[in-house]
Amino acid sequence: MSWLFLLLGVLAEATSHVALKSANGFTNPLPTAVVVLGHITAFLFLSQAMKSIPVGIVHASWAGLAIILVTTLSSVIYNQHIDTKVWIGMIIVAVGLAVMNLSGAAHHH
Repeated sequence: MSWLFLLLGVLAEATSHVALKSANGFTNPLPTAVVVLGHITAFLFLSQAMKSIPVGIVHASWAGLAIILVTTLSSVIYNQHIDTKVWIGMIIVAVGLAVMNLSGAAHHH
């Protein structure tokens, strides 16, 4: 269940960060509300994930997955061009997360 909480935290955080562009310096009310609620929701989910997953694993997974998801969503939603070097970096982040989680470190308390 902790991994589900972690993934929900990533989704909330990514949604919040993507909405931040549309919030236009917090002058647009609806995206601003999405940003604030997204951050609160993300931290609520992350606090649940940390009950059984080590803090470092939660934070690294949350940050890495959020980076990948925000970059992908901003590319699609805002039609932002992401060059090949950035995508290579994303692959490196994903591989790093996989190695970290497959190492068994995610299961130590």
